[in-house]
Amino acid sequence: MTDQTDTLSGAPEPLTLGWEEWLSLPNLGLPAMRAKVDTGAKTSALHAFDIESFGSATRPRVRFTVHPIPGREDLIIPCSAEIVDRRDVTSSNGETEMRYVIESALSIGGQYWPIELTLTDRRTMNTRMLLGRQALIEHVTVSPNDRFCQPKLSYDVYHSTKIAQAAPRRALRVAVLSREDNYSTRRLVEEGESRGHSVEVIDTARCYMAINALAPEVHYDGKRLPRYDAVIPRIGASITSYGTAITRQFETIGTYCVNGSQGITASRDKLYAHQLMAKHKIGMPITAFASSPKDTGNLMGLVGSAPLIVKLLESTQGKGVVLAETKKAAESVIDAFRGLKANFLVQQFVKEAAGEDIRCLVIDGKVVASMKRTGAEGDFRSNLHRGGTAKAVRITKEERETAIRATRAFGLGLAGVDLLRSSDGPKVLEVNSSPGLEGIEKASGKDIAGLLFDAIEMKVRPNPVRRRKTDSSIEA
Repeated sequence: MTDQTDTLSGAPEPLTLGWEEWLSLPNLGLPAMRAKVDTGAKTSALHAFDIESFGSATRPRVRFTVHPIPGREDLIIPCSAEIVDRRDVTSSNGETEMRYVIESALSIGGQYWPIELTLTDRRTMNTRMLLGRQALIEHVTVSPNDRFCQPKLSYDVYHSTKIAQAAPRRALRVAVLSREDNYSTRRLVEEGESRGHSVEVIDTARCYMAINALAPEVHYDGKRLPRYDAVIPRIGASITSYGTAITRQFETIGTYCVNGSQGITASRDKLYAHQLMAKHKIGMPITAFASSPKDTGNLMGLVGSAPLIVKLLESTQGKGVVLAETKKAAESVIDAFRGLKANFLVQQFVKEAAGEDIRCLVIDGKVVASMKRTGAEGDFRSNLHRGGTAKAVRITKEERETAIRATRAFGLGLAGVDLLRSSDGPKVLEVNSSPGLEGIEKASGKDIAGLLFDAIEMKVRPNPVRRRKTDSSIEA
């Protein structure tokens, strides 16, 4: 804002305003608005709805949304700003209302200066903003009989991708759905807060839902959760079903979720995950599944000769994954799993991988980091939680494309794709919808949490709306 107010240094050009003018509020991402200039009103007012305060007590903020074009409720511009005051404001009809007060740069006639704005619902008014006398600095005069003395702006910006480009970086309210106080959760909070965002960790299991058509809500500890700009689901395997239901509720409300409920569900169901990858022709180890114990021999025959991998459908972090080095051992493991009434897959063992795999971290359709994981001595599993080690690795173009295609198949914004290097190309072992950040950040030296917030900040920018025939009359 300092650079903008420098426009007024020295002797500014005289500025004449009519009773109605075009202006912009660049700090709020509002490049074109019509405002009523009213010297009878002391304070300026901006039409806002869904007004909520957030942030710390020492630096409180307010988030709100604006319909900049009258009659176009489908155009929503999300905004946030620091709160500079709260005060009682009496409107022209005599009603007094307590309003939040914010500061923003005003741009009109090629000049900029800071003004204070109160936030209130003006949906019944013809203009979305009122410019009061406190905002009219010394060199500004008002001609009450004239209209639009300054150059006209256009609502066209709201109908093009320019609206996303015009949006400033703003403070976001972000929820991390997590039950664990681990490295990944702490890094997300730390990174978000370092950018000025408010990041809240929500215990998924303690959420509950009000499911109805008009006002679906998520509640937590006896209170309705506020609207979030974004939700980062980190759903534990033990509560996948409930966790995805909570994520789905946020989706119903219209909140941007880094990973959607369908993608999380698909990634956790190992049988469905392999079927989904097969549908998208993504390379993976030969995999077989059967329910009847009579099909054990045929099941093993589909995969090939021993050694074989027998994997529980609910396995995580390498638990429930067994290497059967002989046919007899494979039969014993399968019989044991069936005796426990457990669902499992039988999978080809890729010998040339030699106990190593590659974890590709994909954010918003791009591989941002990769590492090679090597299993502990005598262990074919390379999971870091089981004593494996990791180091940065350079991946091939084919491996990069495979990781991206796999992530896209599940519709995930954040994924850890585990690959094996085989003699006939990369094979996907798993697509993880809640990848840990510690191992990949330390191995690659990259700020993964920062890259994720970069993607979130881009995703929550406003979207353009289609132009209607009636819009021309609104601008006149």
